[in-house]
Formats: sequence, structure tokens, C-alpha cells
Amino acid sequence: MAAPEAASNSVRSGNIQAAAAPMHQGRSLAIVTSLFFLWGFITSLNDILVPHLKSIFELNYTQVMLVQFAFFSAYFLFSLPWARVIDKIGYQQTMVAGLLTMGFGAFLFIPAASVPSFPMFLVALLILAAGITGLQVAANPYVIALGKPETGSSRLTLTQAFNSLGTTLAPKIGGLLILGTAVPLALEKLRALTPAALHAYRLQEAATIKMPYISIGIVLVLLGLTISRLNLPKIPHAHRPAGEKVPDSLWKHPNLIFGTIGIFTYVGAEVSIGSFLVSYLGQPNIAGFSPPVAAGYVSFYWGGAMVGRFIGAGLLQRVKTRYLLATCTVCTTVLVVTSMLSSGHLAMWTLLAVGLFNSIMFPSIFTLGVAELGPLTGAGSGVMNMAIVGGAIVPVIQGAIADRIGIHHAFFVALLCYLYIFFYATRESKPNSERHAKA
Repeated sequence: MAAPEAASNSVRSGNIQAAAAPMHQGRSLAIVTSLFFLWGFITSLNDILVPHLKSIFELNYTQVMLVQFAFFSAYFLFSLPWARVIDKIGYQQTMVAGLLTMGFGAFLFIPAASVPSFPMFLVALLILAAGITGLQVAANPYVIALGKPETGSSRLTLTQAFNSLGTTLAPKIGGLLILGTAVPLALEKLRALTPAALHAYRLQEAATIKMPYISIGIVLVLLGLTISRLNLPKIPHAHRPAGEKVPDSLWKHPNLIFGTIGIFTYVGAEVSIGSFLVSYLGQPNIAGFSPPVAAGYVSFYWGGAMVGRFIGAGLLQRVKTRYLLATCTVCTTVLVVTSMLSSGHLAMWTLLAVGLFNSIMFPSIFTLGVAELGPLTGAGSGVMNMAIVGGAIVPVIQGAIADRIGIHHAFFVALLCYLYIFFYATRESKPNSERHAKA
């Protein structure tokens, strides 16, 4: 069942072909795909902010992982509210609202860098991610419904490939604009500075963050205004009358419940690895790279995910989603274990190669999770997007462990996450029609 898992009943109340008459589906898909690129680019910039803010504010691994905690907490806090917004105003206007919220969050980086203040950076990241949450809750099920149900998994994987294009480009661009002009000081030198000199140093280093986020904010606002004027296809079930009861419950779909945990563990593992890569590649026993050089290599991690998603989009039309998901989790498990047990370039490249096999995990878990939810698809999407909070919690756990046992072996946290995803793919990913038929 390669892609009937893509919510075959998600447009039960109407045919998307008829709804798509005002605009060709391909054009609509291209527009929505640009949103995937943008939020991928912005999310991956966090991997550059982590080492930069760590240096500026003299933070340990646990403290600096609050960057990811603030960012990914937004998914837990705002996913269900955004799902309700979809029911009220539809997918298109929810995407617009998400883009404008993101723009506001991006502009908040200006006062955060002008103070400079680590807590203000965290607030800006939370608001920026709140907007991205709105895009995710709206765009993922929209892409699944925008065409034939049996190709929904493949279609979502393709759009996620462009998300990975954003995550691939961001470390290189961010490394050049943010880390390339930074002059980090060793901890002992920072502590030797007078308060006035320390403040001046922080102002200088934080200033490199302003221009990238000002540019991002402008692009987001302009794109939001543009999409608000377009005539995108409507998805009928997104406009249920207020108070209408659905004769079903999310709790009756184990594929959604276990899939939600799968999203938590996947995003947690992916973000943990990405967040630690610059520091990991800087270790003398791994590669000994400087932060700007290491930032460039982070693109191989995200670039692997991009390549894998383009390949996966084709494979998912021929191979059952759960089988491909299980295969990829076996590969990531072997690669992480190899990196932990080795050193030098073998440890470096095996960890970077994890990105290739991460590629199809999010769209596959998401598609399997919302299968056969029908009119509950919007609510199911909100629940699954809440689980992206794994990107907030797992990196902090790994950071706390890295502070105690070292960064090299702290990756066992990500390893445990991949083992759960293998369990989901092989045991709990079947929708109710298959479970009941087997029973």
C-alpha cells in the first residue's frame, strides 16, 4: 500500500479535480512547494545560530539547545490552534497568516541583536516558528489532497525535497553571512573582558545576524501578500460548519497515535544531529574544522536529505511506504552506530550520510499517520505537527548528555529515536482498513 496511506478519504466530501478548476494543480503545487523551501531554509539556519550564539553568550551545550527548544516548542503550542484556524478560514488563508507571522518573527531579530539578548532571540525564534507551524499544518495535508490519493505520499515527498533544498543552502549561506564575518573568542578571553568591552563584542558579533533575517522577513511578507491574492483550489472538508460532529475519533486510529510519536522521534533525531554537526566536526578526533568550514559540511547532511527525497518520490510510487521507511531506519541506525564507534573522516561521513536516509521519513510517517482520517484530516495534521516538538526536547536531552559524556557518544539519543521509527514502520503503521481486514 504505497500511498493509499496518503489519506484516501481526505477529500471525501468532494473531488479535488473539480475544486481545482480555477487553477491547474501543478501550478498550485509549485506555489505551495515554495513554502516548503522557505521554512526548510529558515529551520536549517538554526544550525548556524547554535554555534554563533554559544560563542557570543558563553553558553554550554544544554543552554544553547534552548535555541531549538524555543523554535520547536512552537509546534506543540500552536499546531492545534492553527488546525482550528484552517476549519474557519481554509488552507490558503492559513498559509498567508503563517507567512505574515513568520515575517514578524524574523523582524524581531533586529531588536534581539541590537540589545543583544539571548532571551529575546528565543522569543523571536518562537514567533518565527509559530508561523512555520501554521504553514506546516496547512501545507502538508493540502499537498496530499491536491491530486490522486494513491500518489499522495510521493507528492509530499517531492515537496519535502524542495524543503531539503532550503535546508541544504541555508548552512552555506548562513555560514558565509553569519559565521564568515564572526570573530569568536575563546572562553578565557571573554571572561577577561571588562563589562563594557564584553557588551561591545556581543553587539559586533550579533550584528551579523541582522541582515539575513531582515531579508527573510521582507520575502515572507511579500510572499504572504502575493498568495493572499491567488485563486488556489479549495479542499472541501476544510470548511466544515462550526459545531458539526464527525462520527469518528482520532483515538480510534492507532496509525495516527503511534505515527505522532514517530514524528516526535524523527524530528528529534534529525534536529539533534544537525544541531551538533558544527561542534562535532570541530572536534580534534573527528575533523578539527573551524566553524565556517564545518558549517559548509552541514550542507552535505541536508543535501543528502534533498537527494533522497527526489529519489524517494519515485520509489514511493513502486514500493510500499512502510517498507521503504523500515529500510531507511535500518540504514540510519547502522550509520549512527558506526560514527559513534569510529573517529576521523569515517565518523564524519557516516554521520553526514544519515541525511540521505532521513529523507523520506517525515513525509512517510506523516502520510501513514493521516491515512483514512477523512474529515478528521485537519485535526490529525494538527496533532502530528504538535509532535514536531521532538525537535525541541530531544536536542536538549542530547545536549545535557553531551555536557557529561562528550559530544561523540551522545548520539545514542538519536539512535533510540530511529529504533522507535523502525518499530512503527513494521508494527503500527497500518490504517484501520488493513487492521480490521487482518483481524
